This record gives sequence, structure tokens and C-alpha cells, in this order.
Amino acid sequence: MSITGTLIIQIIVFLLLVAFTMKFVWPPIAAALDDRASKIAEGLAAADKAKAELADADKRVGQELAKSRAETAQMLADAERRAQAIVEEAKSRAVEEGNKIVAAAKAEAEQQSVKAREALREQVAALAVKGAEQILRKEVNAGVHADLLNRLKTEL
Repeated sequence: MSITGTLIIQIIVFLLLVAFTMKFVWPPIAAALDDRASKIAEGLAAADKAKAELADADKRVGQELAKSRAETAQMLADAERRAQAIVEEAKSRAVEEGNKIVAAAKAEAEQQSVKAREALREQVAALAVKGAEQILRKEVNAGVHADLLNRLKTEL
């Protein structure tokens, strides 16, 4: 055969091969490529959506953190105010208790002072009687002269 005939047969076989490929092989490959491209596009869209959701979640987390920090600061301030109030109340109670103790001590000291004065008056009266007895050199009866001794005590 000649080269021209072989060339023509090869062209016909090539065209048949191209037609067969275009009819039966190319559509599944094109469909697979289109399917793959759509999956990639969906994946990119999902990634963008996830990135946006992550940014929103970060904003919400930041807001919640700020809110919890503010609440914590408020709780700390309340606790400090309560502590100050408790300290002030304890101080006022201590001052009141101290005043009560001082007043009781003053009252007791006053009572002891009165008792000491009474005892001193008794002793002075007894010494005065003894002194008068020695001066007069006679016995003075304390029972008989009780009125006189009582007036002497009040004068002292």
C-alpha cells in the first residue's frame, strides 16, 4: 500500500478514535472534573463560612470574657465594701464594749472610793473618840454617844 492510503486510513482511525473518545470517554471525565470543581468550591465556601463563624465565636468569647471580668470586678468591689462594713461594725462594737468596760470600772472605782471614805470616817471617828478619851482620861461610851459620833462622821 501506499503512504497516502495508509495516511488516509490512519486519519480515519484517528477520527473514529476522537469520535469514540468524545462520545464515550470524555463525558465521564468532564463530569468527574466538574464534580471535583464543585466539591472544591463547596469546600472553599464551607471554609469561608467556618472562618466567619470562628470570627463571630471569637467576638462572642471576647464579649463573654469582658462581661465576666466586669462581673468579677463588681463582686470584688462588693466583697471589699462588705469587708469594710464588717470592720467598721466590729470597731464600733469594740468601742461600745470598751466604753461599757470603762464605765463599769469607773462605777466600781467610785464605789470603792465611797467605801474607803466610809472606812476612813469610821477610823477617824474611832481615833477622835480615843483621842478625846485620852484627853478626858475617862471612858467615853460609843453606844451612848452614837448620835454625836454620827454627826462627827458626816462632818468628816
